[in-house]
Amino acid sequence: MIEIDIIPESPKDLLNQIQEVIGGTITEKWNEYNLSFNNDYAFGTIKFMPFDWGVNLLDMDITFRNEIILKIKAEDFNPIRFIYTLDGSFKHRFGIDNEEQIVEQFHSLIFTNKTGGYNYLHFPKDKKLEISIVQIVRRKFLKKRTTNVSLLNDRLYEVFVDTDHDNRFAHYGALNLKMADFIKKMKKIKSKGMVKVLKIEALVYDMLSLYIQQHNKFQNGVQLPNLLSKTELKIVKQQGNSIIKNPSFNYSLEQLAQDTGLSQAKLQDGFKFLYKRTVTEYVRHVRLEAARDLMNNADLNVSQVVYSIGFTSRSYFSKIFKEKYDITPSEYRKKVLNNLIVDSAVA
Repeated sequence: MIEIDIIPESPKDLLNQIQEVIGGTITEKWNEYNLSFNNDYAFGTIKFMPFDWGVNLLDMDITFRNEIILKIKAEDFNPIRFIYTLDGSFKHRFGIDNEEQIVEQFHSLIFTNKTGGYNYLHFPKDKKLEISIVQIVRRKFLKKRTTNVSLLNDRLYEVFVDTDHDNRFAHYGALNLKMADFIKKMKKIKSKGMVKVLKIEALVYDMLSLYIQQHNKFQNGVQLPNLLSKTELKIVKQQGNSIIKNPSFNYSLEQLAQDTGLSQAKLQDGFKFLYKRTVTEYVRHVRLEAARDLMNNADLNVSQVVYSIGFTSRSYFSKIFKEKYDITPSEYRKKVLNNLIVDSAVA
């Protein structure tokens, strides 16, 4: 086991102080810092990206070849940390505690410490880890004009306005599969330079919003559906992703239940919990989103779009499209074509 003392004075110090102990190479491009490993201690990368107003992102995609403990002292740089585990697990404790708390895959942790306190992050040996850490420096963040922490629930409000770091706080979040979607989307960004930075920053704020929503649910006593296990919710999530990939298939609740091995009641409960929609409503929503995307393609007319995504009636499709987007498919298609003509003329 290797314990690394981290006494950060700035966000980037974490990378530098890890490198001093277990090596690796730091590179920088477009204000994205990558600490890469391929040695006896680790294989993979830790990425750091700073944004405006005291927000930054640490993204770990790494396998440690020894047990690693980061012993992080809370001094002048003492942010609120929002951590999500996309793959693997880790353990956390404050210095005053003896018992570690595990943060499993698809779960989160929000924490900060008192000035002078220690945070311990314990990573396992020979286990692939994909962990995202959003850090917020409170003094800077509160100066942002659009930051209105008064809208937070009372507990998070107290944490955000504690700019003197007088209190410690930890919240171990429940299963959250939607957060995984944001992080996967962030990892798939192909843009470069400023465009990439702006896209990632936007997703970081989406993630912060989701952390806050999840904590609100916790404060309000909202729990996972009693009839569904975490494993079953993951199955529902996988089925939801399959529908997105193949919206034209003729789905039925009976067939989906048979395919997943879940009862129809559990499927409905799972879709309502994850997507706030019944199975039928979710399939219709996915098809309409797919139809709108297809109509942005100049090669397809409305009728071709209707039948390519699984609808059998153009009139029904037009009706529900208008209800959802407040515009008919034909009007939407006309706007798309006009925009394409204008763009072509400008080019």
